[in-house]
Amino acid sequence: MPFSSRRAKGGALAIIAAASLAAGSLAAATADQGRDARRTYTAKAAADKYVKLDLLALNDFHGNLEVVPSSSSSGRINNTPAGGAAYLAALLNEERAKSRAAGATPITVAAGDLIGASPLLSAAFHDEPTIEAMNKMGLQVASVGNHEFDEGWRELKRMQKGGCLDDGDGENGADSCPGGKDFEGADFRYLGANVVWKEQGDRTSPTVFPEYSIKQVQGERVAFIGMTLEATDTIVSPSGIEEIDFDDEVKTANALVPELRQRGVRSIIVLLHEGVQPGDATAYNDCTGVSGPGLEIAENLKPAIDAVVSGHTHQPYNCVVEDPKGNPRLLTSASSFGRMVSKLHFLIDPKSGDIVRPAAYAQNMIVENGEGEPQAKGILNLIARYTELVAPIRDEVIGHIAPEGTPDQSITRTADADGGDSPLGNLIADAQKADATLGGDNAPVIALMNPGGIRADLLENSDGDITYGAAFSVQPFNNLVAATTLSGTEIKAILNQQWNGGNEGTNRKILQVSGLEYTWDLSTALETGADALVGDVMVDDDGDPATDMVPLEDNTEYRVAANNFIMDGGDNFSGFAAGADRVNGGLDIDSLREYLLANDPVEPTPTDRISQQP
Repeated sequence: MPFSSRRAKGGALAIIAAASLAAGSLAAATADQGRDARRTYTAKAAADKYVKLDLLALNDFHGNLEVVPSSSSSGRINNTPAGGAAYLAALLNEERAKSRAAGATPITVAAGDLIGASPLLSAAFHDEPTIEAMNKMGLQVASVGNHEFDEGWRELKRMQKGGCLDDGDGENGADSCPGGKDFEGADFRYLGANVVWKEQGDRTSPTVFPEYSIKQVQGERVAFIGMTLEATDTIVSPSGIEEIDFDDEVKTANALVPELRQRGVRSIIVLLHEGVQPGDATAYNDCTGVSGPGLEIAENLKPAIDAVVSGHTHQPYNCVVEDPKGNPRLLTSASSFGRMVSKLHFLIDPKSGDIVRPAAYAQNMIVENGEGEPQAKGILNLIARYTELVAPIRDEVIGHIAPEGTPDQSITRTADADGGDSPLGNLIADAQKADATLGGDNAPVIALMNPGGIRADLLENSDGDITYGAAFSVQPFNNLVAATTLSGTEIKAILNQQWNGGNEGTNRKILQVSGLEYTWDLSTALETGADALVGDVMVDDDGDPATDMVPLEDNTEYRVAANNFIMDGGDNFSGFAAGADRVNGGLDIDSLREYLLANDPVEPTPTDRISQQP
């Protein structure tokens, strides 16, 4: 998931910048130190007394098994077509061979979000294909990311251990263990040092997943600590994580250092699902003007920690930061979607067992997928198998965009600059309000949809059809729709949480609405704790679009639909907790599917539900 500000203790959110570094100073230091580190590495390696360790690192794969067309920014690095699991596996194999030929031990690691928010080819099978692909790629250890928890910690445990779900064998758009094949789980180890149980009870470990993994490298012990961002509980559905907490990253990793030293470990690497935003994302082997939570974390980890492999922001960067003692420390990220691999080169001094930090350097390598580039046959076979299995689910025609018969049309998720609603956001909100699983005598008259849950525009294909696969690309999270009863006052409080509390500042989350119209004031929204609503909030209180909307009454109760992510408090919308008589319905993708079928062809709605007062 893209960058979100880091949660400080006490529940507040703050965007943390590199206040201690002048703009550009970090980049300059990185370039100089990188060149010096390579020279130092070469000179020391020639002495033939150091143990060589090469890390091959990826992050934020998100189930992208197939090649994404380079016409999409998700299918290239700058202007180079990139990505595809078969190409990624081939590059990893090639780089491992190079490492071994140079006398180095290669270890393949990941910094979270391997699964979740995945394309249909993986998501239709609960991301089992992606775990199988990672096994074939030789992944050895990975930190958990926030998207690993999209379906809850129990499902992530299944990803680790294996087993099948009883999900209707594809009838509901998902099919665990298709074709009668068992799912054996991950060969690699998931790590989550800061993912802790709220109540220990009779559990044998305070953490849901192991805190670290120790690997033997030519007789030397190297530890990998895995963590996700502390703010994970604000960006995944709370119902799946209600038994666990996410602790501070720096405190968690630093507290493990004495324990690892007692176990004879001197070389320590953190796999962190949190990152930075570079000022120039095209300079993927540089570190220009970076800012964000990952920088603060990397600078404040104990000096005993040698490097940080990061992710979460989907950005490529190759940084050298200073630890609290002024020593150089690598901080890397390999973009996202399998388009890049970070290769980190280390020398371990056998006398101390520690990584020689001045000799550590990294390189970000593009996973090129042009004609003639090698592909791993085992991954191609896996993709072909699941492509055949997913076809009946993917190709179901569920609607068209008006005017019908004109192919390649789209309904955009791009928000209107005036207020913040979008044609697709309106459509999804309308679909959730109309969901029959929430209906009856107490059907919703209002729906609210988080824009972060809309992951693509809704596209017709060249035949002029909207397929289930296209709809799934829009909503890939398999959230449930739900309905609850809220007063007018409580609804206004939720609307004001778009600018207040955890959403304060410029990182606004403008909810897409159905059954409501309102105006908000930009200048007021920038004030701490202010009521940014202007005039009356208007509501379609009888659910009949043919009748006039009326003012929302503070003491009147209204039935409100939303997905379970925000209704459980996701994206910092805690106001839903005031609701009563909650009912959970079906999947959000099914709401959209049924609405498109019932309103075929569908017309894009005007973006006039939300307006902004300058």
